[in-house]
Amino acid sequence: MSFEIALSGINAINTQLDTISNNIANSGTYGFKSSRANFASMYAGTQPTGTEVSSLTQTLGIGGGVLNTGRDLDVSITGGGFFVTRDTNGTEVYTRVGVFAKDKDGYLVDSFGRKVQGYAAVEGSDALGAMGNLQIPTGQIPAQASTTLDYVGNLSVDWTVPTVATFDPADPQSFNSSVLSVVHDSLGVKHTVTQYFVKTDTNEITAYYTFDGGAPVGSEVLTFNTEGRLQTPTAAVTVNLGTPTGAEAMTLAVDYTGTTQYGGDATTTTNAANGYAAGTQSGVQIDADGSVLATYSNGEKLKVGTIALATFPNQDALVAVSDTSWTTSNASGLPLYSAPGVGLAGSLTAGALEQSNVDMTSELVTLMSAQRNYQANTKVISTENEMMQTLMQAL
Repeated sequence: MSFEIALSGINAINTQLDTISNNIANSGTYGFKSSRANFASMYAGTQPTGTEVSSLTQTLGIGGGVLNTGRDLDVSITGGGFFVTRDTNGTEVYTRVGVFAKDKDGYLVDSFGRKVQGYAAVEGSDALGAMGNLQIPTGQIPAQASTTLDYVGNLSVDWTVPTVATFDPADPQSFNSSVLSVVHDSLGVKHTVTQYFVKTDTNEITAYYTFDGGAPVGSEVLTFNTEGRLQTPTAAVTVNLGTPTGAEAMTLAVDYTGTTQYGGDATTTTNAANGYAAGTQSGVQIDADGSVLATYSNGEKLKVGTIALATFPNQDALVAVSDTSWTTSNASGLPLYSAPGVGLAGSLTAGALEQSNVDMTSELVTLMSAQRNYQANTKVISTENEMMQTLMQAL
């Protein structure tokens, strides 16, 4: 019986050595989770029969270090959850490795060509759309005409009423200050809107507007209270800019909220119009909230979806498969999908990857212990063999 008991120990230690060697081999593998061999004693009734590896425990709840890569399509998970991918057979596979890219058809895929799953973007809303493959549109983004202009500044109370009473954009003596803003028409062509500020009375400044350096196209009186805060207008000022050649007529809503009339220099803190020229797709990036953004040559970004994360009722029962991935089992339960940072799902770090969670020092100590135990079991077999030989010689 001693032979069988010692042999069971050797077999169990071999399994343990397989686990240790696999951990050490994957110490540099992104998203890898180490495992531990659990020994259990065996009995036949009350008779001991040795040991076995009863289970392997995965350390899925222990995160690895975060390696900053700076790559737009690298992303790591901090906390619980797995990226969801689909292979060519349509089977869902779960991974912690966020090495993503755009394939030839525009789909977001992992480094093994599996399609990354996420929620489609809903135009004009922050709501999550249907879950499925994330596809980045190709080609250009059309131009968008400017419709609003936000202006915030300080129109100095130290200004005096100009000596030239009639405003003339060509005569600097007829206004106190001017500010130029860039806008786009429906074809994406750039134009300029210039605001000329003229002090017309105490706590009163009139803004005149010109389009592409032409004649004034409108004006608005801005009044301020005794504390220097804007009193009127209380809503955005509508300015009809006219119709650029070949484009649609342009109307601009100028918002002065936050503009003041304090002493000192005149300053501008905000001068931003919406709208943009047409742009060609220049890249793709992933934000920390899981948003997948297509970037364009005009500086615009288009949200095409949100990466989904999967959590499980019993993640320790997931089955490890090749390519640093896992699949479900009956014991793991079905996946629960959510956006990053929602519920049990962890948050994302863009431009980074999760490193292996293997503790090399611990693995080497366990390896030495396994070697000692292996030698002890072989010693039992050697001793038993010598005893049997002695017994045979005595007969």
